Amino acid sequence: MRGSVDLTRHPRALLLVLVALLGVQMTDAGVPPRPAVLAGAGLVATRSSVMVLPPGQAGKYVPGSSVLVLPSGRYLLPEGEVGWREAAPVVAESRAWLASGRTPAGRTPLHRELAERALLDLRALTASGGGVVASWHSMWDYVWPRDASWAAAAYCLTGHHAEGLAALQFLARVQRSDGRWEARYRPNGSPVKDGRRVQLDANGWLPWAGWLCWRSTPAGPAGTRSRAELAALWPTIGRAADAAADSLGPEGLPPPSPDYWEKRTHQVTLGVVGPLRVGLRAAADLAAQLGHDSDGARYRGAADRLDRAIAHSWGTTGYRRTAHRTAGYDAAVAFVAPPFAPPDPAIHAAVRAAEPRLRVGIGGIRPGERWTLNRTEAWTPETALFGLMEASSGNSVAARNDLDWLAAHRTSVGSLAERVSAAGEPLSVAPLSWTCAAVLLTLVALDAPLPIPPA
Repeated sequence: MRGSVDLTRHPRALLLVLVALLGVQMTDAGVPPRPAVLAGAGLVATRSSVMVLPPGQAGKYVPGSSVLVLPSGRYLLPEGEVGWREAAPVVAESRAWLASGRTPAGRTPLHRELAERALLDLRALTASGGGVVASWHSMWDYVWPRDASWAAAAYCLTGHHAEGLAALQFLARVQRSDGRWEARYRPNGSPVKDGRRVQLDANGWLPWAGWLCWRSTPAGPAGTRSRAELAALWPTIGRAADAAADSLGPEGLPPPSPDYWEKRTHQVTLGVVGPLRVGLRAAADLAAQLGHDSDGARYRGAADRLDRAIAHSWGTTGYRRTAHRTAGYDAAVAFVAPPFAPPDPAIHAAVRAAEPRLRVGIGGIRPGERWTLNRTEAWTPETALFGLMEASSGNSVAARNDLDWLAAHRTSVGSLAERVSAAGEPLSVAPLSWTCAAVLLTLVALDAPLPIPPA
């Protein structure tokens, strides 16, 4: 079954992962432990199994596949070393899957290679039931609704609608009766009960991803089945939007909730209100297209209330992490910029103010100006997020620079790790599904702007 990573069959990989994990400390905010070194270089995968490669793994992938060519000339599959006769069918199947959609070309061969690896790694991170894990490593082999929603969007916008639909259907199956989601789930759909609170931003990302999948599905006969299956997800999207709308208080803002930082907070953050606004707008537009007019009007009204509250609370303080002038800047400023909201001069100014304060010496972006973990490390999801924002705002040069930086700081086999050290070395786990998805969306946006839910 896809997702069954058996490290016990690969003692060296297991030892390296354990050594990495033993050197980690829990943060006081309950953020999951993060290895101080790289826990894995990437994945080799077939349709039915996946293997984690140890850090520093030598070799290179056969183009268009997740089969590794070793220095010896042999080929590595999850089952072990094989000859070309055994590897060839796996390579052919992988190439056929890539050809069934489209690989964003970007502007250079390097960007196309980056896109191909991100697509194949995202596929390897997708379990048989449609759950997209963050990474196949220890405390990352869970499905975060946020990451899975982004993966669904990336799948759909690269023409892999079956995989995008499966990711959305997984989230539909695990949705709580109140329309929200737990912080994370196992690939079999069971929730992880470890004391983490609900992360309300999921209620924005799921409707946004569903709307993008609908928008990217052909309206004619070729898309009839996919559109019917997406329409069948309306109850899930509607419950998510209902919960988002109901969360807004008298001032038009939701209650404090953990966001992508995964820290408990007593203040409302930009990392929650941005996703909720784009999700409500997406749900309103999709409701109108599906004939749910009263639902659409309700979500539109809630989005307008939230929009006014954001402008009133953050617009006067520079769109920092919270609505206070003393708060530091946050990479979530991208969540209120294109492709999540129409262009706004005030947001553009905030982005230009935030970017130099978030960019670390090595060149990538960290989550926030007051991020409390290692302040010299760059984080690949945030760097890709800024690339997506720049590509969607017409600044293609900056977007390509971020993509080039990401490509230059991959692991030994070319996968995108979660973090990069001040010395330029990949850290933590690789590949990371959210980074893969954000890179793919950035490359798609360089070809043609992503649609923005109407305001």
